[in-house]
Amino acid sequence: MTDTRTFKIRTRQRYYRLIFTGLMAMMMSLIISAALIIVKTGIHDGFFMTLIHSWGLAFVFAWPSAYVCAYFVQEHVLSRIEFY
Repeated sequence: MTDTRTFKIRTRQRYYRLIFTGLMAMMMSLIISAALIIVKTGIHDGFFMTLIHSWGLAFVFAWPSAYVCAYFVQEHVLSRIEFY
């Protein structure tokens, strides 16, 4: 058997929502940016440069909105649902 080591980062629990929403916003903004560029102009020369520019701009708006939405859903919606 091979010895595979995993990369782990230790951080405080209070940063969980910030890290989670940041990663979710990063992935979702990439997928949505790519999909919109493909639908609008198709895959063309300079597609990846357009994607990187669009992704960066989308991420600037996605992270704060994901953070606010995650807070709202967790505190005001999920708190009213009784899970069993």
